[in-house]
Amino acid sequence: MSENRPLILVTNDDSIYSKGIKSLVEAVSSLGEVIVVAPDSPQSGMGHAVTIHGILRINEEKIFGDIKAYTTSGTPVDCVKLAIAKVLPRKPDLLVSGINHGSNSSINVIYSGTMSAAVEGAVEGIPSVGFSLLDFSADADFRAAMKIAHDVSKQILEDKGLPEGTCLNVNIPKGSPEEIKGVKICRQAKANWEDNFDHRIDPMGKPYYWMLGEFKNYDKGEDTDEFALSHQFISIVPVHYDLTAYHAISHLQQWTL
Repeated sequence: MSENRPLILVTNDDSIYSKGIKSLVEAVSSLGEVIVVAPDSPQSGMGHAVTIHGILRINEEKIFGDIKAYTTSGTPVDCVKLAIAKVLPRKPDLLVSGINHGSNSSINVIYSGTMSAAVEGAVEGIPSVGFSLLDFSADADFRAAMKIAHDVSKQILEDKGLPEGTCLNVNIPKGSPEEIKGVKICRQAKANWEDNFDHRIDPMGKPYYWMLGEFKNYDKGEDTDEFALSHQFISIVPVHYDLTAYHAISHLQQWTL
């Protein structure tokens, strides 16, 4: 492995066998030395979960030609931790996660395994980006997502990183490259899922529940990721792992405790 070329870690939550991660590997492979460490099965919605009560396995895979690739039995965050501690020869210059099948805009960033891998990279001091395409189709068109993945990754490597503690959440509208109107730097829209659970009965007569939900966007701002995506713009939201609500500190300091 050349010390002169950037070292790029690629991971995801849809598993190493997804079309999205294959597209991401192709998008960044010309920018440096790529190593893939990804789950061996889908891990969507795992958030920042880590494995602490079970074993973790790593297996080498030969599915990206000459590019070294490994599967793990763990979560996306497990993949990042294992890659740094046991697989990579040094800390990577860039971590890219995705390309996810489906949106990770707005509140979805909280639940996303794709973005949690990127956040874990930021925790480790690695410039990190999560990429998501708003298309669940097995034959989704990843061309626009691949171009922005390449361009953003190249920019980060040339600029020598991102602000400390920050990663990027990049979402790409569904459609061909010709249908994309541009790129907008955004804030996260104020939105959430209104949960519902469908009550069902299994063949043994026992009840179970199937999670349903409706996404509600309450934000009318034109500077949000949801607004950008709904108008066929790629959204880029800077995300940081410091969850302190700084605006609430002065209020709490007035409490009598």
